Amino acid sequence: MQRWAEFVLRHRKWVIGFWGVVLVAGMMLAGRTSDRMTLDFSLPGQPGTTTAQEIKSAFGSGGDTSPYLVTVTLPAGQTITGHEKEVAEVFTAVGAAIPNVRVIDEANTGDRAFRTKDDRTAYAMVFYQFNPSPTATLLTDPIHAAAEKAKPSGATVGVTGEDTLASGGDDSGGPGVLGEVLLGALGALAVLLFVFASFLAFLPLVVAAVSILATFVMLLPLTYLTDVSFIVQFLVALIGLGVAIDYSLLLVTRWREERDHGRDNHDAVVVAMQRAGHSVVFSGVTVAIGLIALIVLPVPFMRSMGYGGALIPLASVLTTLTLTPAILGGIGPRIDWPKIRHENRASKAWSRWTTAVVRHRWLAAGTALAALAALVGVFFGIRIGLASSESLAKSGPAYEALTTLERGGVPTGALTPAEVLVSTKQAKPVAEKLARVDGVSQAFVPSGPAGNRDGQSIVVVIPDKETVNSQSVGVIERIKDATKDDPAVVGVTGIGAAQIDFMDAVYGNFPLMLTIIALLTYVLLVRAFRSLLLPLKAVLLNLVSLGATLGVMVLFWQDGYGSDAVFGIAATGAITFWIPLMIFAFLFGLSMDYEVFILARIREEYDAGNSTDEAVIEGVGRTGRLVTSAALILFLAFAALASGPGTDLKVLATGLGVGILLDATIVRMLLVPSMVSLFGRWNWYLPAWAARPLRVEPSYPHAEDPRIKDKALVG
Repeated sequence: MQRWAEFVLRHRKWVIGFWGVVLVAGMMLAGRTSDRMTLDFSLPGQPGTTTAQEIKSAFGSGGDTSPYLVTVTLPAGQTITGHEKEVAEVFTAVGAAIPNVRVIDEANTGDRAFRTKDDRTAYAMVFYQFNPSPTATLLTDPIHAAAEKAKPSGATVGVTGEDTLASGGDDSGGPGVLGEVLLGALGALAVLLFVFASFLAFLPLVVAAVSILATFVMLLPLTYLTDVSFIVQFLVALIGLGVAIDYSLLLVTRWREERDHGRDNHDAVVVAMQRAGHSVVFSGVTVAIGLIALIVLPVPFMRSMGYGGALIPLASVLTTLTLTPAILGGIGPRIDWPKIRHENRASKAWSRWTTAVVRHRWLAAGTALAALAALVGVFFGIRIGLASSESLAKSGPAYEALTTLERGGVPTGALTPAEVLVSTKQAKPVAEKLARVDGVSQAFVPSGPAGNRDGQSIVVVIPDKETVNSQSVGVIERIKDATKDDPAVVGVTGIGAAQIDFMDAVYGNFPLMLTIIALLTYVLLVRAFRSLLLPLKAVLLNLVSLGATLGVMVLFWQDGYGSDAVFGIAATGAITFWIPLMIFAFLFGLSMDYEVFILARIREEYDAGNSTDEAVIEGVGRTGRLVTSAALILFLAFAALASGPGTDLKVLATGLGVGILLDATIVRMLLVPSMVSLFGRWNWYLPAWAARPLRVEPSYPHAEDPRIKDKALVG
């Protein structure tokens, strides 16, 4: 790091010029990168996806989509009976106006289940062709317009469905990526102004802007090699903002400290790079490990988030270790004005706090572990799946249309029907068999091209309840069991089948992913801390912290204790299937940042000759405000992310935000100092046999005067 710092300082104008070019290129290419991203959650090779592809190939629509439900409600005093022809013409008009759709209704099934009990409302299912472009608009308006034009006099029409309910009928998409970044940046600037109390507060923001745009530049070639999920752009923008600011904040704070200790500007930059820069490298690699581990999952969109996400810490580390020292080496002292806050000694408040924690370490550790254990216990009640229809919308035309159907006795399973691809000759016997499966409301084979083409037919199965989570997909399991030995059945697909496939493909591989992350992180941290025990504690505490974070999400979102008050969204009933994995992958590395920041400074103080307790007090005293500020900046970035479109993005953002705060408070400021104090001399062992393959010096505890502990705790 010393040699690298000297190189950057000698060529700082070239370094700044290089990043200036990257900045301009990023502004030019960021839009193209976003346009090339996709909205595709398919699971290649899984039974449901394979069947869905065959349905799309043969029928042109459906398979992996939940249908739109189009309703026609006749005026008071009129019934569907006697007006079947006029109602059927409405649904026929929708099929004629919208390309590549299949319309399933009473006319082509002969099933009166497509009416409400009061005989005033009829509905049809409209299966459509999925468009993977994130800029694609919903078909709600075109479908409604076609139905409106053909409706009987005095009738009202409505359009509902999972997608329409989730959007609330609003395709505006929230403030957009740029708007969210600006929101996060304003919050970060407020924190940085408090931390630095000088114009130096703007430096981390400049570095973050360059880092974000550099990530978009690096991401563009990846979009030509593989599909990249549209979610990555939000992660790059908001998580990239927080991570780059955090790393730059760490380096600038250490530079300031060295300046306040009397070093000239050149030496202050070099020492800051040696100490804080070293921590930045290890933090960046740790974050990248958690994300790269996603590539072991056989799911393209998860892999793309792993590839794309790993570019975030890479760009943040590169900009922090080149652009930040280049600017500090040139105009750093001039922009550190007015010089109100000084860094020449540890924070008195944090030193007093840590002294109290060390003095009462058993109580501190026990209290923190009890709180985390309670939240981890809640986590075991998690349901994996999709948000229920009750949480998607509470008002609007789509909500009203669904309410009309529910009051009329139509099961919510109509929102998520299963499609069973079968041989046409055996379609009716299969439908009769599936209608008798426990949890199935109706099963029918549409006549004509809507359900029969080239010797294949689709049996549409409506469950009693929507199949959106790990507890409600039992009926789909029973449907698959009932058809698995039938040679006439090609396969079962639909939203419920996709849930089952994802659980098998992803969570079945989760132990492998967890093992890879834990082992690589442990080895990396053994090298960073020169200890066998400290990294083990760090990995285990991270896992406990993640379990507690998911416990908070179960309470907040799944059970609804807070989601309605904060976001106006009712209890989701489940956590979206891909979100726990993303939270694990991101938080494992992001929260480990703070572990690295704190323990690296504690290790430095111990190597300087302090006792374990003195090193803990001084280390946390030096890093407490830094870690708290960094966590708050990331939290504000996630708060901005929560303003994005859709419930899923809000769930992800709140999970990341809560996880960061939980980790930076209970874990890093209570558990870490208390447990390091409890372990005492055992923290500092790295025998020669373990140090040799890692190419670091072995470590053994130095002699500690037993009186030092008492001195540290009282003074």
